[in-house]
Amino acid sequence: MDTIEVAYRHSAGRLRIMAWQGSVNGKRSVHSHKFTIVLNFLLKGYVLVSSTPVHRRRFVILISGRGSNMQAIVKALQQSPMDTSAEVVAVIANRDDAAGLRWAQQQGLATAVVPHRAYNNREAFDQALGDCIASFAPDYVLLAGFMRILTPGFVQRFRGQIINIHPSLLPAFPGLHTHQQAIQTGVQWHGCTVHVVTPLLDNGPIIAQGVVPVIEGDTPEDLAQRVLTVEHAMYGRVAGWLAQGKVTIDSDDKVQVDGVPVRAFYADGSQVNDK
Repeated sequence: MDTIEVAYRHSAGRLRIMAWQGSVNGKRSVHSHKFTIVLNFLLKGYVLVSSTPVHRRRFVILISGRGSNMQAIVKALQQSPMDTSAEVVAVIANRDDAAGLRWAQQQGLATAVVPHRAYNNREAFDQALGDCIASFAPDYVLLAGFMRILTPGFVQRFRGQIINIHPSLLPAFPGLHTHQQAIQTGVQWHGCTVHVVTPLLDNGPIIAQGVVPVIEGDTPEDLAQRVLTVEHAMYGRVAGWLAQGKVTIDSDDKVQVDGVPVRAFYADGSQVNDK
């Protein structure tokens, strides 16, 4: 099923965009399309002007647990304006008891499990995981609480396509226990980072960052909950940029997002340049 986007023009000439969604039956190729249909509003009805096929980006999301960031991404894409064209084609977990799988199934999303304990080493697991991912022909692989370190071979296989969210303001506090590290170090600001994955752990070009204050008396759990609010808002917004084809990496290995000069988020999840 492909998405239809409809625009209409009032007889007085004022252009408005309707967030109207329908569906078109038909066979899907490797990459599905949406059809942008421009309609001219006349006193007696609508007249078709043009129909243009546009690439519809495909996301595979990897989870290990409840998948709260996965849920945030799916909801953000569902609520996006019609010029954002993407679909989550699969949610894949490395544990069959990952709670997020049930939620994804309830949304009608395809799910799969590649249990890491079934393989003798990381390379064998990553090969199987990569084959599973490749079967869905994704444009991007979004890591959303996927608690496995990926091998260089896996990252190279999907070079430039893997996106991760990490609970710290990278390059500070890579690895685990980031909230505890922030408290012990005495930093006043903590947060999260969405970045392109490279073979080096918690490294790679930064797409967006969100900040929260570290408050006296905070426990790691307090800080984690505060950061999670920003994670959900920010990752959903980044997914929209990816869907719209706005994200590129320049010759200096830095991310550029077309039309978004500031990619920073406040503690309440709002974007800095939205204020």
